[in-house]
Amino acid sequence: MADNNDKAVRAAGSMMIITLVGKVLGLVRDMLLAANYGSGMEANAFLTASRIPRVFFDAIFASAISASFIPIFNECLEKKGKDEAFKFTNKFVSLIFVVTAALTVAGMAFAPQLVNLFAVGFDAETASLSSKLLIFMFPTVIFTGIAYSFVGVLQSFDEFTIPAALSIVSNGIIIIYYLFFNRSMGIFGLAAAFLIGWAMQAVMQIPSLIKKGYRYKPMLNVRHDDNIKKVLLLMLPVMVSTWVQPINVAINTRFASTLYEGAGVSAIEYANNLYTIIVGVFVLSVANVIFPRLSRMTANNEKNAFFNTVIMTTRVLSFIIIPMTVGVMCLSGQIISLIYERGAFDAFSTGITAQALFFFALGMFGYGLQTIISRAYYAEQDGKTPFIAGFVSIAVNLVLCKILVGKMAVSGLALASAISSTVYGLVLFIALRRKNKDADMKGFGSSIIKMIISAVVMGIAVTAVKNILWGSAGSLIMKVIVIGISVVVGIIVYAVMTKITKLYEMTLVLKYAKNIIKKKGTEE
Repeated sequence: MADNNDKAVRAAGSMMIITLVGKVLGLVRDMLLAANYGSGMEANAFLTASRIPRVFFDAIFASAISASFIPIFNECLEKKGKDEAFKFTNKFVSLIFVVTAALTVAGMAFAPQLVNLFAVGFDAETASLSSKLLIFMFPTVIFTGIAYSFVGVLQSFDEFTIPAALSIVSNGIIIIYYLFFNRSMGIFGLAAAFLIGWAMQAVMQIPSLIKKGYRYKPMLNVRHDDNIKKVLLLMLPVMVSTWVQPINVAINTRFASTLYEGAGVSAIEYANNLYTIIVGVFVLSVANVIFPRLSRMTANNEKNAFFNTVIMTTRVLSFIIIPMTVGVMCLSGQIISLIYERGAFDAFSTGITAQALFFFALGMFGYGLQTIISRAYYAEQDGKTPFIAGFVSIAVNLVLCKILVGKMAVSGLALASAISSTVYGLVLFIALRRKNKDADMKGFGSSIIKMIISAVVMGIAVTAVKNILWGSAGSLIMKVIVIGISVVVGIIVYAVMTKITKLYEMTLVLKYAKNIIKKKGTEE
């Protein structure tokens, strides 16, 4: 068991590094978009057009593919062997291709109507440009659907490196476009670069799949396949439950299009992208590692190990996310200024984007909680509970957006999103706890309180350092230095506070770190 935990920790650590590289490249991609297009008409049109296919894919396929495919694939692999599992995969991929192709045709046909639905505040010129770009970019749904299916196969075989590196390739292609082709080819060339980048996410997985023994053969005789039936039965409630994030983003974008002559869309998009980059590196890396393990535990009826894995993962992630939340809130203005404020992205754009990031950060804990706990339900092939929690979250976001947009503008939309994410995570956690009343939860609540206290003290220290040094940070290098010093001070203060409060998770993290270092030393 200890060896398995160490392997999981090392896998999660490797994924975090690779994912971090991909997220950093995604950040560079957004920086180049901000520098070249700012928060103007072309930026708003492009961001809306690129968002719509992702919303449809996320709402219908994204987590539903992995959440329904991986448990059934692992069950088939454990009980029937690799050949049957690969035959099931061929049928599943063929089905996904047909459905995504049909969705793409429909999306392209109704592009103007979709743009009007998602960005009601756009003027005629912006809406027209966004519609044209949307027609060009909707086929990303097909490539992404195939890529996600391939990811499910590789992760089921504990292959996490290639799936984690997908964004490195796609973001790299887009960055190359900005550097060498943007001036001559403009916004439509950028749309083409995005399409190529998304296609490469599927293509780059093929060599690894071949090494695992997988060969794709089109199979559309899915009507009487029991595994496909299981996927579809699980997929519907899972699909509805995964509407939360894309629908909430769509709701926020629609309200944002009425702010600052449409610039609210860019502010929400830039801030949300940065927010998900910061928190996603840790949360998604860990979630992707534990999900196949949880699926195998469910198949083998290991209930105690299952729940203990979920709770321990939640505790360790909370140890990281809670101080991260406070840190991002304290440095939101400085982070946006450092990353985006150049070229067409002026001080006004920095101000409204920083406001959004500040309030988005409040949802980090909820984002982490919902991501991990929802994987637990999907591993148990339970999509009903996440569906109910998701419905509640969407309702909370919609009501709060209507209440807060007039009073707080873009800040209110970000706060509504943060609250709805937290509600979603807490509802899932409470329901899971009720299912496992006899499980040992000793020390969980006190640990969270200690983390919050330690993070608040850390935040006071970070704010003090920032206020003293930021006034002299005129150049880019000085901004990096000031933010870097603030972060280092925050890490030191948080570490000291967790030692003073004798936080269990700090001891656990240090133990795993020592074991990994010791094993590396022995291997060398």
